[in-house]
Order: sequence, then C-alpha cells, then structure tokens
Amino acid sequence: MPVVVDPKSETIEELLPTVPAGAHAIDQMDRLAAWLDNRPEEYVVVLGPHVEQADATALADGMRLTRPSTSVILVREEVDAQTLREAMHAGIRDVVAINDPQSIKAAVDRAYQLYVALRGPGGAMHQGRIVTVFSPKGGVGKTTVSVNLALALADRGARKVCLVDLDLAFGDVAITLQLFPSHTIEHAIGSEDAIDAPLLETLLTRHGDSVMVLAAPNHPDVRERVTPMLVSRVLKGLRESFDYIVVDTAPAFDEQTLTALDETDECVIIATLDVPTLKNVKVALETLEMLDIARDHRHLLLNRADDNVGLGAERVESILGMPVASMVTTSMDIAAATNAGQPLMSQNPQHAFSATLREFSSRLTGEPAAPASAAGRPQTAEEAEKSGRRFRRKK
Repeated sequence: MPVVVDPKSETIEELLPTVPAGAHAIDQMDRLAAWLDNRPEEYVVVLGPHVEQADATALADGMRLTRPSTSVILVREEVDAQTLREAMHAGIRDVVAINDPQSIKAAVDRAYQLYVALRGPGGAMHQGRIVTVFSPKGGVGKTTVSVNLALALADRGARKVCLVDLDLAFGDVAITLQLFPSHTIEHAIGSEDAIDAPLLETLLTRHGDSVMVLAAPNHPDVRERVTPMLVSRVLKGLRESFDYIVVDTAPAFDEQTLTALDETDECVIIATLDVPTLKNVKVALETLEMLDIARDHRHLLLNRADDNVGLGAERVESILGMPVASMVTTSMDIAAATNAGQPLMSQNPQHAFSATLREFSSRLTGEPAAPASAAGRPQTAEEAEKSGRRFRRKK
C-alpha cells in the first residue's frame, strides 16, 4: 500500500483519498527510512507539498539503485519547470499539483503497474502479524497495555499498526484514546462475504500517533451479532494492509475471543500479582494448551508488579509454569495519562513504563525500536524536564 508523507496533518487528510484504501501516513521524513526498511514490498511514496524539495530529491536519488521498483511521486502547490527538472534528474516518477486529485490517482496507478512489471503480482502481497492481548480476569490493565503496545509497535510511524477492540460489550480503547469513531465493527455486521480493504478503511478511525483503531460497538447488545466468521475475516483482511494488528480482547473465552486467539501469531497474557488472577491465568494457560493456541508464542506480562505484595516473579513462574517476559510496576503516571486520554507512550516516551513496552515490542518484532523521542529526535534537557513535570503528582 502507498505511504503518504507530509508534516501537516490537514494535507495528509487531503491526500489520503487520492490513493488506494489502506494507505499509511507519516508526518516525519526521518521515519520514512524505517518504514521502507520494514516494507520491502512498498511500491510508491507520495511526498506532500510541505516536504522540502531537497529532501524529496535526495530520497528519490538514493532509491534509484536501492529500490528501483518503488516509485516516488512529488506533490506540489504549483508545478514549474525548475521543479520538474530537479525531479527528473533525481529519478522522481511524477510531479503533480495538489489541486489535481485525478492526476495523483493516475500517478499512483502507474507506480503500481511498474511495480507489478518489475516484481510480479505476488510481490505486492503482504501478511501482517496479529498480537492478541488477553487475560481471563478484568481490571488487570489489559486495555492500557494494548493501547501503549500498539503505539510502541508503530514506532512513530515506522510500522503500520491497527488496534482492534474485541471487548465487544465494554470496550474502552476509543475512550482511552479520546476518539469518537463514526463507525465501529458493528457496521460490518452482515458483510462477512464482502470484507475487503476499502470496506475496512471505512470502519477505521485514525489516531494521531500513526495507529488506526477498529472500535468496539457503542452498545453491549450488539456483541451477539458479531459472528466469529466476521471476526476472522476482518482480522485476515487487516493482515493484508497492516504490519501488526493488536487485538484487545474481552476477559473471557467467548466465541469472538477464541476466534481472535485462533488467528493470532503472538499472544500476550496479562497477569497481576494476586492469587485470584494467577489462578484464573493458570486455568487460561491450560485451556490455550489444550486448544493448541499460540504454542511457543505466548508471552506473560506482569502488570503492577510490585515486590511488597508478597509474590515475586520467580513465584509466579513456578505457579504458572512459564517464564515472565516483561514486568510493569505500578505508577500513578499511567493512570493520569489514561484519564487524560493521552497514552503514556506518546506523552512521556522516557517513562519507565514506556521503555518497558518498547523493549517488549522489540522482542515481538525482532527489531530494535527507535530511540525514545516523541518528535523523532533526541530530547533536549528542557523537553525531558517538561515531560517529567507533566505527570508529577501534586503534594
């Protein structure tokens, strides 16, 4: 799928309708290299009018030999002879005006045709990975982990990530991100045989940190109408457009959760250090083993893992019979960020919670995450001081 790059969000919103459904958007040129490294099958980069001409020509010039099947399309407010000459010398395929959407669409189509001619139709296939976050017990911080893990996997736009809320009765992903979606998975009910990229695109809500969200229904009674077949086909459809699909599930083995678990590549199991939760998690692990779900791809994450509750990681590993993959300690900052509708991964990437989930996401991907910086660069001392103050408790 195409990737659109421009530092202004309103320009990105203007350009996205001119490219095929499922296109990715990046607002920082320095994240484009990481995106392309993760997507060897990318066939076109659309650079918006606010991308500097020098940056655009440098990118195209470097890709002429390293990625000849990936086209660069330059969109400008006005197209003049000087711009065309520089673009031609750099190897940019097309230069089009932003007020001519049909020309942009035609340029993207030509880029795809060239890609297919060079790589073949099979070269355009993409299969993302599904990461299901599950716990048999409610109130363990599953949604908070899901939201921040999705942001960590997105790596500030380097990867395309979709966050799916499959807690169909009481899902909180949208409100956690302060999103007000006009469409949810409810609007796909009855369309099981028509699931494709354009339909899925209409169901998704864009979050500012390069993550798309498929929200849960607004009313609990809709849950029974979301069939396992619909869940399966939605997840399979999302695989074709996204690098990672993070699924936040209900705290139960209902039909929809079991379907998601059956489709999953990596299963993240959330537990807290209390006996009732550990008992439920142990039963859940036995169920997953019996159903042969995500064997050798299960990851135990301990949330609110404080030493003063009388249970430690070694004791948990002994009880559950599996190693602890990651531990997150209790912090008032996490609750404050959630209540503010601003995930800690975005608001304070230097926080210990953010660092832990970035490290955990790197283990899932097998790739190093970008350095912790909300702006795509190392934080200055002044920025670090501000981010530290943002979540400091009042005395």
